[in-house]
Amino acid sequence: MNSNVELVKSILKYTYGLVPIIAGFDKFANVLTDWGQYLSPGLSEIIPMEAGTFMIIVGVIEIIAGILVFLKPKIGALVVMGWLTVIAVVLISSGHFIDVAVRDLVMAVGAFSLAKLSDSNPA
Repeated sequence: MNSNVELVKSILKYTYGLVPIIAGFDKFANVLTDWGQYLSPGLSEIIPMEAGTFMIIVGVIEIIAGILVFLKPKIGALVVMGWLTVIAVVLISSGHFIDVAVRDLVMAVGAFSLAKLSDSNPA
Protein backbone atom coordinates (compact mmCIF):
# COMPACT_ATOMS: atom_id res chain seq x y z
CA MET A 1 0.00 0.00 0.00
CA ASN A 2 2.75 2.45 0.95
CA SER A 3 4.49 1.94 -2.41
CA ASN A 4 1.26 2.90 -4.20
CA VAL A 5 1.02 6.10 -2.16
CA GLU A 6 4.63 6.94 -2.98
CA LEU A 7 4.01 6.23 -6.69
CA VAL A 8 0.95 8.50 -6.77
CA LYS A 9 2.85 11.20 -4.86
CA SER A 10 5.72 10.99 -7.34
CA ILE A 11 3.41 11.16 -10.37
CA LEU A 12 1.61 14.19 -8.92
CA LYS A 13 4.91 15.87 -8.02
CA TYR A 14 6.23 15.58 -11.57
CA THR A 15 2.88 16.60 -13.05
CA TYR A 16 2.46 19.70 -10.89
CA GLY A 17 6.15 20.55 -11.16
CA LEU A 18 6.60 20.17 -14.92
CA VAL A 19 3.25 21.45 -16.24
CA PRO A 20 3.54 24.94 -14.67
CA ILE A 21 7.16 25.19 -15.81
CA ILE A 22 6.27 24.23 -19.39
CA ALA A 23 3.21 26.51 -19.46
CA GLY A 24 5.28 29.29 -17.90
CA PHE A 25 8.01 29.07 -20.53
CA ASP A 26 5.36 28.96 -23.23
CA LYS A 27 4.08 32.36 -22.09
CA PHE A 28 7.27 33.67 -23.75
CA ALA A 29 6.78 31.71 -26.98
CA ASN A 30 3.02 31.13 -27.43
CA VAL A 31 3.63 27.76 -29.07
CA LEU A 32 0.97 25.81 -27.16
CA THR A 33 -1.62 28.58 -27.52
CA ASP A 34 -2.06 32.33 -27.69
CA TRP A 35 -2.17 32.86 -23.93
CA GLY A 36 -3.40 36.44 -24.29
CA GLN A 37 -6.79 35.15 -25.42
CA TYR A 38 -7.46 33.96 -21.86
CA LEU A 39 -7.11 37.47 -20.46
CA SER A 40 -10.58 38.91 -20.04
CA PRO A 41 -11.26 42.30 -21.62
CA GLY A 42 -12.18 43.71 -18.20
CA LEU A 43 -8.87 42.62 -16.71
CA SER A 44 -6.98 43.88 -19.76
CA GLU A 45 -8.45 47.32 -19.19
CA ILE A 46 -7.30 47.59 -15.58
CA ILE A 47 -3.76 46.20 -15.79
CA PRO A 48 -1.17 48.89 -16.47
CA MET A 49 0.62 46.98 -19.25
CA GLU A 50 0.15 45.16 -22.51
CA ALA A 51 -1.45 41.70 -22.36
CA GLY A 52 1.75 40.06 -23.63
CA THR A 53 3.83 41.65 -20.87
CA PHE A 54 1.28 40.58 -18.27
CA MET A 55 1.35 37.01 -19.58
CA ILE A 56 5.16 36.95 -19.34
CA ILE A 57 4.85 37.92 -15.66
CA VAL A 58 2.29 35.13 -15.28
CA GLY A 59 4.79 32.77 -16.93
CA VAL A 60 7.52 33.69 -14.47
CA ILE A 61 5.14 33.04 -11.56
CA GLU A 62 4.24 29.65 -13.04
CA ILE A 63 7.88 28.69 -13.50
CA ILE A 64 8.63 29.60 -9.89
CA ALA A 65 5.58 27.65 -8.69
CA GLY A 66 6.67 24.57 -10.63
CA ILE A 67 10.20 24.74 -9.23
CA LEU A 68 8.74 25.16 -5.75
CA VAL A 69 6.79 21.91 -6.22
CA PHE A 70 10.10 20.10 -6.78
CA LEU A 71 11.89 21.77 -3.88
CA LYS A 72 9.09 21.93 -1.30
CA PRO A 73 6.23 19.75 -2.60
CA LYS A 74 3.67 20.61 0.10
CA ILE A 75 4.13 24.39 -0.18
CA GLY A 76 4.55 24.30 -3.95
CA ALA A 77 1.42 22.19 -4.40
CA LEU A 78 -0.59 24.65 -2.30
CA VAL A 79 0.75 27.56 -4.37
CA VAL A 80 -0.19 25.75 -7.60
CA MET A 81 -3.62 24.92 -6.16
CA GLY A 82 -4.22 28.56 -5.29
CA TRP A 83 -2.92 29.77 -8.64
CA LEU A 84 -5.19 27.38 -10.56
CA THR A 85 -8.16 28.43 -8.45
CA VAL A 86 -7.51 32.12 -9.11
CA ILE A 87 -7.21 31.45 -12.85
CA ALA A 88 -10.51 29.52 -12.77
CA VAL A 89 -12.30 32.32 -10.90
CA VAL A 90 -11.01 34.91 -13.38
CA LEU A 91 -12.16 32.78 -16.32
CA ILE A 92 -15.57 32.13 -14.79
CA SER A 93 -16.07 35.81 -13.98
CA SER A 94 -15.22 36.71 -17.57
CA GLY A 95 -17.88 34.30 -18.83
CA HIS A 96 -15.43 32.78 -21.30
CA PHE A 97 -13.46 29.54 -21.34
CA ILE A 98 -15.65 27.94 -18.67
CA ASP A 99 -14.38 24.52 -19.80
CA VAL A 100 -10.81 25.60 -19.05
CA ALA A 101 -11.94 26.98 -15.69
CA VAL A 102 -13.50 23.64 -14.76
CA ARG A 103 -10.35 21.82 -15.87
CA ASP A 104 -8.23 24.16 -13.73
CA LEU A 105 -10.45 23.52 -10.70
CA VAL A 106 -10.04 19.76 -11.19
CA MET A 107 -6.29 20.26 -11.47
CA ALA A 108 -6.40 22.33 -8.26
CA VAL A 109 -7.94 19.31 -6.50
CA GLY A 110 -5.02 17.21 -7.73
CA ALA A 111 -2.53 19.79 -6.45
CA PHE A 112 -4.30 19.78 -3.07
CA SER A 113 -4.00 15.99 -3.06
CA LEU A 114 -0.25 16.29 -3.60
CA ALA A 115 -0.03 18.76 -0.72
CA LYS A 116 -1.86 16.33 1.57
CA LEU A 117 0.33 13.42 0.48
CA SER A 118 3.42 15.57 1.09
CA ASP A 119 2.27 16.53 4.60
CA SER A 120 4.80 15.26 7.12
CA ASN A 121 2.00 14.87 9.69
CA PRO A 122 -0.99 13.54 7.72
CA ALA A 123 -4.35 13.99 9.43
